[in-house]
Amino acid sequence: MRSQSEPAAAEPGAIARPPLVRELLLVAGLFLVYKFGRQLATGHTAEALHNAHRIWDLERTLHLPSEVDVQSALLHGDTLVHLANTYYATVHFPATLAFLVWLYLRRPAHYVWARRVLALVTAAALVLPFTFPLAPPRMLAATGLIDTARIYGPSVYGPPSSDHLSNQFAAMPSLHFGWALMVAIGLIVATRSRLRWLWLLHPAITLLVIVGTANHYWLDAIVATAMLGAALALIHPPHRTASTAGRGTRHLVSEEPALVGAGR
Repeated sequence: MRSQSEPAAAEPGAIARPPLVRELLLVAGLFLVYKFGRQLATGHTAEALHNAHRIWDLERTLHLPSEVDVQSALLHGDTLVHLANTYYATVHFPATLAFLVWLYLRRPAHYVWARRVLALVTAAALVLPFTFPLAPPRMLAATGLIDTARIYGPSVYGPPSSDHLSNQFAAMPSLHFGWALMVAIGLIVATRSRLRWLWLLHPAITLLVIVGTANHYWLDAIVATAMLGAALALIHPPHRTASTAGRGTRHLVSEEPALVGAGR
């Protein structure tokens, strides 16, 4: 008989928690790429505004709901629109970071999967500002939409001509929505609680916020969803085992390479 003190054998398919310092650098790099990568495609003001009119007209041709209706609902009270602006400005990065930290600590295999998916979606999203610069709907006076963040606060953007920290002509795709949807999907896949489907409230609220504040079109979220779907088709989540489901989080030895992008 084996002694009870004998170390348990590693489960097949279990994965080690990746080295912390390396992961901090990789995740920090992911956020920096997202934050500063779009600035490489600055300018193109006239083209971005022209594309914005094309997107607006296409949405009407497709009979998508009007962004004006969502914003009108937010404008019923100053408190509601202020909360929407605050959600847009403050939830996006912290929620995604908290998601990655929790997976790293509790579901290492799912963490590697989620990090790869987010990295692939982010890298793909950086291509569109070069090929299809797009002004957000708040810049189109003809739509009847207003810049709720500028009027009611808080705002994360300055005037486009002097804003050197972001590219405001990179509305498509909406990584606000794409990342929020991945957070929900990742938590649904990595957990077993019957209430885990409530995580879908995060992308649902995010969608209403980005549209109601006139920072994005419906099509920005649709394109982000398509990109995320393609990434999920390429990078499969780990199979459920005792370790990936959270009943065992032993620091096991793994030979799987840690990649920032898609799995190979």
